[in-house]
Amino acid sequence: MNEKVQSIYGSSDLRESRPLQRWQMAGWWKGDLLVALLLLGFAFWINRDVELKGLYMDDLYLWSCYGEQSFWEYVFPVGSTRFRFLFYLAAWLELGIIGPHVQWIVPINILLNTGIAYTLYRIGRSYSHSLYVGALCGFAFLASRMSYYQIGQLYGLMETMAMWMAIGILYFLCEFMNDRGGKDHQRFWLACGLYGGVCFVHERYMVLLPLFFLVLLCRRIKNIRLWSVPAGVFALVQLIRFAFIGSIMPAGTGRTQVMETFTWSGALRYACSQVAYLFGINAGPEHLNGQNFRMAPLWVTLLVIVADLALLAVILSFLGKLVQERKHCSQYFYTSLLFAGFIAGCIVCSSVTIRVEMRWVYVSYAALLLFLSWLYGALTDKMREKGTWMQMVSYVVMLTVYVALMLPVELHYRKMYPNLYFWPDQHWYNSLAEETYGTYGESIFGRTIYLVGNQYEMSDFTAETFFKVFDRKREAEGTKIVHVEDIRQIGLVTDKMLVLQEEPKYHRFQDITQAVRTLKCRGIYGYYEDGWMDEQAKIQVMAGESGVINMEFYYPGEVSQDQWLMVYVNEEPYIYLEMEQNQMSTAVKVEPYETVMLEFNANFYVPDAQEQRGEKRLAMILNLTAD
Repeated sequence: MNEKVQSIYGSSDLRESRPLQRWQMAGWWKGDLLVALLLLGFAFWINRDVELKGLYMDDLYLWSCYGEQSFWEYVFPVGSTRFRFLFYLAAWLELGIIGPHVQWIVPINILLNTGIAYTLYRIGRSYSHSLYVGALCGFAFLASRMSYYQIGQLYGLMETMAMWMAIGILYFLCEFMNDRGGKDHQRFWLACGLYGGVCFVHERYMVLLPLFFLVLLCRRIKNIRLWSVPAGVFALVQLIRFAFIGSIMPAGTGRTQVMETFTWSGALRYACSQVAYLFGINAGPEHLNGQNFRMAPLWVTLLVIVADLALLAVILSFLGKLVQERKHCSQYFYTSLLFAGFIAGCIVCSSVTIRVEMRWVYVSYAALLLFLSWLYGALTDKMREKGTWMQMVSYVVMLTVYVALMLPVELHYRKMYPNLYFWPDQHWYNSLAEETYGTYGESIFGRTIYLVGNQYEMSDFTAETFFKVFDRKREAEGTKIVHVEDIRQIGLVTDKMLVLQEEPKYHRFQDITQAVRTLKCRGIYGYYEDGWMDEQAKIQVMAGESGVINMEFYYPGEVSQDQWLMVYVNEEPYIYLEMEQNQMSTAVKVEPYETVMLEFNANFYVPDAQEQRGEKRLAMILNLTAD
């Protein structure tokens, strides 16, 4: 082949390698797709017991602002305690998409969490040069018990967005840190941009600012512009926050202020508990983690110990490598310092308030998984070049043992979710939504919903707002919740009523509308639920508190002379009523809450009625009330 042809098509060696490269690229693509599908399936399986059917607490308040405020008021709240306009924008878009379909929130959260897991897989694969190790990161992340809030609440969107952006900051800073001699600062700019964004998703992540200076210091960069950009972004964030909410100090948890509740001893204790969480130890109270480690079964304790020993073996191997290659390992040390700084920063910012919730540790755990994949890559870097596969296998076994042993532990702790402080209430409101809107659909709007019992002490705000979520007009006009202690307080059940009984033991409601309807007013014969009555009818009725049973009769035709109705109470004649017009009414007075038998005997019927339901003919429509 002449030189001209070779210059166009390349050398024979290159041409021979191109099919191999294309095959390898296709293999990577298929591997990524397979991992993505496996992660997605695993995410839905591991979260199969998480449901969200009705909003309450912070989620309901977030929706109420969406339903009552304009776009600008909702996304850019002036005078609020927090300024998270990027999250509010995302929430506005999500709520607009789902409409009244609250049950879509959990699948959306699962999809988003799978996206983070896939991101961890890609980064972990890049760090470790191993598809398998990267996949372990993704699966371990999804299996974590710390995802309870991220999956099961509308506000989980905020945690997901903030975590995704924080991981992006860590990744770009790590890439910039290891860009030896490179003058391309694009990754640093991207990290700065994500930092500015994450501060407007959750202000907790403002604590990551020192990482930028750490990276610049480790790379010995003297460019003033690079040093000033993260500082400028931080200053701009504070300026915007002050302009909109009048403060730069982040608010604490549970409507508290950090400056009022912070103590050094408390912060140290909370920091230690977060470190314990990272290593499978639930170091906090049950209402925050489901089950304290000291109360866990022995097998859980043993599995956590062995899993942590596997992690310790990986870390000690890396420390040994640092000692052996101490003259040439500065880059390893700096990168380790970056990971440690990121995890420490996330721990510190979650330790300054009144408690530690597992959801705040989730981002630290994601960073720990990436760090482990990076450690594997660092440990096996030269082994891949030399082809010493046996030692590489030992490290793979260590990481596999950790993930395999922690999976049953995480599954056990997930069974303890009902002990979390908000889980029973969420289950309770899920049941309320399921027994009302889930069963009757939009026909619940305009009804009065009686709740027998009030153990959960529903707030007025929840009672007024809960059903508006399911109305496309965001009004649910006429729908109201009334709490009663006894079904005797309800009166006769009409089509505009629902009656639900609390079942505190199971944190749910039971629809007893039909049972109460029958108890309050039961047709023995000749009377039907829609109010129609035959010429002869008998009804069992329970009186209300006043003992007065009101009866309104309507004859849908032309009233003739000598048209009368006889009413009997407990088989005794009570009143003789002449039908002088189409609509007549009368009342019966008995003892309060007394159950009586009413009998009706009419000498007329509807001559042109199109149906006959019983042995006798339809005569009139009866409307009973007994309040």
